[in-house]
This record gives sequence, C-alpha cells and structure tokens, in this order.
Amino acid sequence: MKGNRIRPHRRHWRMGLVGLLLPLALTSGAQTPLRWNGAAQGAQQPQATTLSVGSQTTQPAFAAPVSQMPAVPLAPGFDVQQFEAIAQELVANQRVPGLALAIVQNGRVLSARGYGITDVRAAEPVDAHTVFRLASLSKSFAGTITGMLVSEGALRWDSKLIDYMPEFRLADPNAAQQLTVADILSHRVGLTHNAYDRDIERDADYRTLLQKLAYAPMKCAPGDCYAYQNVAFSTIGDIVFAATGNFYSETVQSRIFKPLGMNDASYGLEGIEASARWARPHVRARGGWVSLMPKPTYYRVPPAAGVNASISDMAQWLIAQTGHRPDVLPAPLLATLHAPLIDTPSELRGSPWRRERVFSAGYALGWRVYDYAGHQVVFHGGAVQGYRGMMALVPERDLGIAILWNSESSLPSGLLPTILDRAIGLPAVAWIDMGPQRPDTMVASRPTTAGADSSTSEAAPTKAIAQ
Repeated sequence: MKGNRIRPHRRHWRMGLVGLLLPLALTSGAQTPLRWNGAAQGAQQPQATTLSVGSQTTQPAFAAPVSQMPAVPLAPGFDVQQFEAIAQELVANQRVPGLALAIVQNGRVLSARGYGITDVRAAEPVDAHTVFRLASLSKSFAGTITGMLVSEGALRWDSKLIDYMPEFRLADPNAAQQLTVADILSHRVGLTHNAYDRDIERDADYRTLLQKLAYAPMKCAPGDCYAYQNVAFSTIGDIVFAATGNFYSETVQSRIFKPLGMNDASYGLEGIEASARWARPHVRARGGWVSLMPKPTYYRVPPAAGVNASISDMAQWLIAQTGHRPDVLPAPLLATLHAPLIDTPSELRGSPWRRERVFSAGYALGWRVYDYAGHQVVFHGGAVQGYRGMMALVPERDLGIAILWNSESSLPSGLLPTILDRAIGLPAVAWIDMGPQRPDTMVASRPTTAGADSSTSEAAPTKAIAQ
C-alpha cells in the first residue's frame, strides 16, 4: 500500500465509488519534532511557533490557529448537501442505527444534523440535540481546560504531578517525581500502552487503579516515549481539582460548556441518562442491531472518556477550536494545544485512509496531529461499547468536522476522509463501502501485549479501522 499512497505532487485515482460517492468523483514532540515535508498545491505552510514549558522550550510547534492566518478557500466541488446525503444513506436500512454530522467553516455552522434513530427498540429520530457518548473525544476537553488554567497562571505545563498528588507512585521512583502536566496530556507518562484499561472494563474503581500504577511496567522515562493511556491520563482531573478547588467536571461545565453554549453537554452516566434525548449504544447480535444501556466503566475516568454531547454542542466546540471564540479560547492557547509533542508512527497504519493519506503523525495536548497528504489535520477519535466518534480540524481551510454514531460499525469512519479530500481538492476515493456489512466492520479488541490491556476508549482496531 505504501507505494500507492497519494502524494501532493502525484494524484492517484482508485476505482469503485458507488452510489452517492460517485458525484464527489465527478465534481472533482518535544523530543521528536514532526516534519511536514511540503504541502499540496495551493496549501499554506503553517507558521512555526514554540511551546514554553517552564524554562524549557519545545521545538517545533507549528500550528498557528486559523484566526492568525487567512484561510485557503475550500476546494471546488465541496458540497455539504452531498455529505448530508451520504450520512442519510449510512442510516438507510439500519446500516447503522443513528448518526450525527457537523461541518463548520470560517466560524459558521454549515451543517449540524442527525440521521437515523436513537434506539432500535424505541425508535426516535436523531436530531441536532440528541446526546451521544464521546469516549476519547473527551481528551480534547481535558487538554483545553488545563491550558486555560496554564494561561491564567494557576498551573504550568512543567508542573509536577507529585506536587498535587504526593501519594502518586510509579514502578520507577524517579519517574513519579519527573512526570509533568504536559507529559500526562501527551501520553508521555512512560507506561506501556493502555495500562489497566482491562481493569476499567471490569468496572474497577479509579482510585484503585491509580494505586496499581505503582506496579505497572515502565516503557521509558516520562517525556521520552509515547503510549496511549486512560487511567494515567485522568490524573489531570486531580490536578485541575487541586489547582481550582472545584471538581474536574464542574470546572469544564462552567469554563467550557456554559460559555460556548454547549447546552446539551454533560459528564458521566447520570449526565447522559438525564438528557432530554440521547442515543442508546448498539452492538451486533443475531444479524441485527441490539441496543444496550451504557456501561459506567469509562465514565469512571472523566478526563479520558467522560463527556456526553450533541452534534449541536460539537459544532460550537469546533468553532471554538478553529479560533472563533477568542473570548473563551485565545489564539495563543490554541496554537499550544494543537502543537505535536511526540511522534505516533502507529497512526500511519490501521484504516485504509490512514495508510494512504497520513504521512506523519504526532500527539499534542489532548489532540492528534496528522500530515494528511501534505495538509495539517488536528484529529481525535473515540470508541466505547456501542458508540463511536471522530472529529477533525483543517486549519488552513478554517474547517471543522465531527461525526458521532451509536453503534460499533466502522462504516461511517470513511465519511471523514471523504470530506477532508473534497475540502483540500484530492481525488475522490471510495472510503465508504456501501455494500452489505461484513464481520470486519465490527470493532474487536486489540491483541493483549505484556503490560498492556486490550480495550481502549479511543478505539480497538480491526482490519478495517483504527482511530
């Protein structure tokens, strides 16, 4: 596949667009800095900036927010109605039960709509205010609220976790002393991937898992390597509580949800169940979808996976993250949040669109950052049982996209690269297979490795997908 990847200077067509995809074809880290080698024709190169971490300076952090740079127009053929039609087709005949899509550009909502139904057993239509579980999309809120506190001087990026949680321990005594706020939010804790996620799935208490981290194998010293976390990532909630005197979820509610007008957003199982309308999670059984009650498991780690939100909420989140709410999220803060701190080469594998389009990848502060065929894309994905979601920002086009759905199907995942390709003018590719669903469209647990756990609230890749 590598030899077929689409480079900015060499466009490549793939056959097989079907149904509603056909019109798109016709309209046609601190220690390891990322390298963005060239850009597609007509694209702007992001201006480099730096991330100050106490007395240290991180090089390079390259993503100035769109409010500081004029946006390149969306490519000809970018048609929101076509994307909405594809979303509608995805829920036809219950390929997936329900889905919601938001597209924002230049600070305006181009689309924020729901499709399909909330529950196959008691069908109600999904609308713009139907609440979904966000899973690991929640990590962007953790990075942002922490950054707001850093901007105000209540924290520093190089503040030590041990200063707020003196009892915190890791297997390497020195590692616990070194671990910083920035390390936590960029998954540079030094542990193996997804440490104790299997215990989260077994409904273990967060405080118990914190104590178990003292015995977890260490992969490297803090700050030196990347390994995705949920338990360790959620220590940022304890830091926010110590810095503010308010519970983490309450701080996010008052500082982010309320001022941005995210009126449907909440935290936790109680939050989603109290929503006026919410989408039930669905899994495949006996050839059809079966709805479930949400598990409380990953809600026990709120910074990692605790947010619930509607697509209307997500549209406001995208507008703020693209620089159009400086009263809440100032431009320098966004530049810092979106600046990659560590390489994540595993993101170049997995789903077909990653293998074809993503040339390099890194993790910032609650966000992933991709070189998507020569264009910067700020991204995150999420999955828990029966829910999935994806969101992306394209700074040079001042564009934001969010997709939420209430099933374990991977089918809607192809809608994101379909929209990205049209936005930046790449050839149309059949990223979505509208044919009959196959077993490999379902989410399966990743293989267990020594010192790691098989489940993750971001995603569990199969042959077809990876978030």
